Amino acid sequence: MAENTEIDYTLNNPDTLTKYKTAAQISHKVLEAVTGAVDSPSLSLSTAGEYGKRRLVAGDKLLDAEVAKVYKGKKVAKGISHPTTVSPSSFVTPYTPLSSDAEEAATELKANEVIKIQLGAQIDGFGTIVCDTIVVGGKVTGREADLLLATYYANELLLRLMVPPGLIAQGTEEEKKKAAAEKAPTQAKISSLVEKVAKSYDCTVVENTTSWLFERNEIEGSKKIIVAPGTGVKGEGTPDVQEVWGVEVGLSLGSGKLKTLEHRPTLHRRTTTTYILKRPSSRQTLSEVVKKFGTFPFSLRQLDDERAGKVGVVECVRGGVVRQYEPAGEADGSPVSRLLTTVAILKNGLSRLSAPPPLDLEKVQSDKKITDEEVLAILERPLAKSTGSKGKKNKKKKKPAKKAAAEEEEDDDEEEESDDE
Repeated sequence: MAENTEIDYTLNNPDTLTKYKTAAQISHKVLEAVTGAVDSPSLSLSTAGEYGKRRLVAGDKLLDAEVAKVYKGKKVAKGISHPTTVSPSSFVTPYTPLSSDAEEAATELKANEVIKIQLGAQIDGFGTIVCDTIVVGGKVTGREADLLLATYYANELLLRLMVPPGLIAQGTEEEKKKAAAEKAPTQAKISSLVEKVAKSYDCTVVENTTSWLFERNEIEGSKKIIVAPGTGVKGEGTPDVQEVWGVEVGLSLGSGKLKTLEHRPTLHRRTTTTYILKRPSSRQTLSEVVKKFGTFPFSLRQLDDERAGKVGVVECVRGGVVRQYEPAGEADGSPVSRLLTTVAILKNGLSRLSAPPPLDLEKVQSDKKITDEEVLAILERPLAKSTGSKGKKNKKKKKPAKKAAAEEEEDDDEEEESDDE
């Protein structure tokens, strides 16, 4: 009789990391395509999920097409871990207007507008999500430049704070033990440091910006880090080796406070709640959701019949079997930026699985800069152990993030070596 062997879905299993990497490669490819398509004014946001209309790439269809190319003939669930969303300037949450809502569907991007693009793929339940912020038209000056630089550096800082103490320590054994004995920064300390970066550029951290532990079929795991938490809100747990996280940074040129927007909630996600649905339309909607999306977020526009889905999802939400994400934006209407990076914490350090492309620091310039010595010191830290000299000793150190961007190639190499562990 064959033995029942339980599959190891942790990063101890090299196949798990391979699936994360495969999903990440797809996410990167589609993000690049969508970014190229929307980096032009006067594009209707509703076309983010449709094919070829007004030059905007169909992010969701491209995700599906790329996912279909991998793990062919294998009984591996795969699909979209987050629908393609293009969020206007003051929006904080991902925005997915429906073509059947004429007024929202007519929303257009404007030249020099700050927009957020978010999407993701999943292989066997291992999801990678990425979000980038761009300025439409590519001309980044003034306060928009301040915002992008602050967000870039805040993200680089937060990623370094995700590395467990002592994990990549160098020096003597005594120095390594001393580094390992240090305590991980508290969530209050993390918030304080990120806020210092934001203030350097006269920006504000968006309230309740949350990074989550990712698990199989779960993008909101048992641990979370909340930067700039509101009253009564707090994070739980610290990052550890062999974990995957979705690391988020959100900054604003305004108050950083949130307000619920008067838009239809169109982004949803199935829960683990059991409830007997009464309406046939509701049961049909839930059945489609389970089959196509599992427990990952989806937009109503992805359903076979968008209008029927708008009706069927109502009871699903009321019964708690589906959760709806309320659209939220900056309370004073100011521009908001967001970056989201899926990272793996390996024994050699942190590896960016799916990440927004590094900011071109030559094209985005500001008269402001970071002067806090503690922040600058953290920004100089590597994300992973070095594998040897790569001719970078003579690189200029004008800006710590330049060094951080250059180290990205090293991080990828470290990730590859960790696969054999």
